[in-house]
Amino acid sequence: MSAPPPIAMLAELTHRCPLACPYCSNPTDLLGRENELDTETWSRVFGEAAALGVLQLHLSGGEPASRPDLVALMQAAHAAGLYTNLITSGIGLTPKRLDALEAAGMDHIQLSLQGTHADLADWIAGYAGGYDRKMRVAAEIRDRGIPLTLNAVMHRHNLDDLPRTIELAVELGARRLEVACVQFHGWAAKNRDQLLPSREQTETAKRIVAEAEARLRGVLAFDFVPPDYYADYPKACMGGWGTAGLNVTPDGTVLPCHAAQTIPHLEFDRVGDRPLAEIWYDGAAFNAYRGTDWLPQPCQGCDRKEIDFGGCRCQALALAGDAGATDPVCGKSPQHHLVANLLARASQPARSDMLWRGR
Repeated sequence: MSAPPPIAMLAELTHRCPLACPYCSNPTDLLGRENELDTETWSRVFGEAAALGVLQLHLSGGEPASRPDLVALMQAAHAAGLYTNLITSGIGLTPKRLDALEAAGMDHIQLSLQGTHADLADWIAGYAGGYDRKMRVAAEIRDRGIPLTLNAVMHRHNLDDLPRTIELAVELGARRLEVACVQFHGWAAKNRDQLLPSREQTETAKRIVAEAEARLRGVLAFDFVPPDYYADYPKACMGGWGTAGLNVTPDGTVLPCHAAQTIPHLEFDRVGDRPLAEIWYDGAAFNAYRGTDWLPQPCQGCDRKEIDFGGCRCQALALAGDAGATDPVCGKSPQHHLVANLLARASQPARSDMLWRGR
């Protein structure tokens, strides 16, 4: 398959983070500071990304503010002509640092939200005082007029607070709210039983978001990511494997999606070994599940194969033990009973014995 150029790149600058969220999508085997790419290498990669066709650069982590060279990296990304989005918890951002980031060409901030009040948010983040610090940073972002997206990761412990989450997004001047129900990779997979919302919570959330979209049109845009497991059909992971975006990890490993390294038979290239364009077009990992020729049955004969491409490869591996299988979320999958069993457990009372990232 001849792939189009990517439009977005996620640059995972570091795995370091002051928070310990139990749904963190970073790998459970975190990379240390000594493994991180240096400023010069990241700057080169940003230039290669722009030449490849990337338009949007998401600077992420971990917590990207943990990098002392964040301003220099922002300058390099801006100089390459990329639209820059800083994905942050807000911890580590000060008025002085925001001054420098704005001067460096930062276009947008995506701020995470763990809960709508300190007790819940700080418990989820595993960081005392984090909520109050986040609200101060959010107010600073609002007062400066920096375009803001609020990313509210939702699960069974905070989904009932969705109405207040929407109110808070409006109060903070956010232009967009991501109601992002937990996707079960990384640390979230370890805590699935404690995080998976009930069907009733999920249906209520869909109704609340639909009503808010209509009420707040022109004020607040919504991105709603419902829990995969309650869908009739799976999502097209990343819009189709190796078709729209790529991830670069702190050590320079280039991935087709955030969790791709969980697939043991794939070989991943690093930016220190091959140019980014060569990795995108010719890398074995990027071509492994591109297009539809590789699809198994029943996907191969399905009229949705150009819509969802068989679903998520990492989810197929995590649930069915085979990255090449039909995503078990799909009602047509021979392994769909695996998801049904998980959903049955979601009807049980919520538990709080989670494993926090980094603890």
